[in-house]
Amino acid sequence: MDSRAPVLVWESGRNVPRYAFPAGDVRGDLLKAAADPPSGRHECYDLVVDGEIVSNVAYSYPELPGYLAFEWAPVFDRWLEEEEEIFVHPRDPHSRVDAIPSSRHVRVEINGRVVADTREPVLLFETGLPTRYYIPAKDVDFDQLVATDSHTRCPYKGEASYWSLREPVEGVPADVAWAYPEPIQAVANIKDYVSFYNEVVDIVVDGEREERPVTKFH
Repeated sequence: MDSRAPVLVWESGRNVPRYAFPAGDVRGDLLKAAADPPSGRHECYDLVVDGEIVSNVAYSYPELPGYLAFEWAPVFDRWLEEEEEIFVHPRDPHSRVDAIPSSRHVRVEINGRVVADTREPVLLFETGLPTRYYIPAKDVDFDQLVATDSHTRCPYKGEASYWSLREPVEGVPADVAWAYPEPIQAVANIKDYVSFYNEVVDIVVDGEREERPVTKFH
């Protein structure tokens, strides 16, 4: 599909939006009525490409006639808004992410050992989450960390890579630190900066130790 007129749809019980597209902007020749549709959908469609069938890829809503919504993963390789790739789900206009350069003195400690210490952090504010402190790579002690194979995608920041502690510490999970090698343009200033889960490490800002938050992550 390729459209100038998609709409965002929030379904009951789902806290992130989906895109729905005008049916006229969708390759209808690649869709057929679903052979085994799930309950609760008005109409469902299977995707047929080169003889391969992917079930229940598209569906419509009774409240939004003339539009089709689509499952994202693992069906489609890429989604683009204009020329920028987007990940996981459409960005929610009610959520905001700001990455602000700072001169605060930020220190990260794990089990009493300093892992990062900077006066040039970028503070990232994201709706519903605690402030994340992004630290220049030059101010991180990578001798205490080891890169992992983990990767995650975020619709607001891009694709992250991770580090674990080289010497495990009780109560500190794997993949405790991360960075965005190629963040999306809106937060380009966190490129190659490293952040740590405030939930499981000690963050000291201008000499004051912050309380560890509790989030869906830890």
